[in-house]
Amino acid sequence: MDRQVSKEEVPSYELVEEKIKEIDASIIILRIFYIFMHIAYKFQLIKNDKLCTVEIPRKLLEGLRNKNLNLEEELNRIINSSLEESECWSKV
Repeated sequence: MDRQVSKEEVPSYELVEEKIKEIDASIIILRIFYIFMHIAYKFQLIKNDKLCTVEIPRKLLEGLRNKNLNLEEELNRIINSSLEESECWSKV
């Protein structure tokens, strides 16, 4: 089972939260899990009564600490593509 983590444990959490809010301010980060097998963080997002899960690689989040614009563009791509997929949003 994936281990639930706090936002303080997630590298560049503030930037991820900022990017999500830029897309839609009504989206809330509900929970975050660390996926050991994928070496990634799984963000569970909620909007109204729907849940969406976005996986972001740990290396990408760690690299964002250095203000790397290429990695920031990659983060935008991951978040945008996940949130735009209708299959991502499931009723809770």
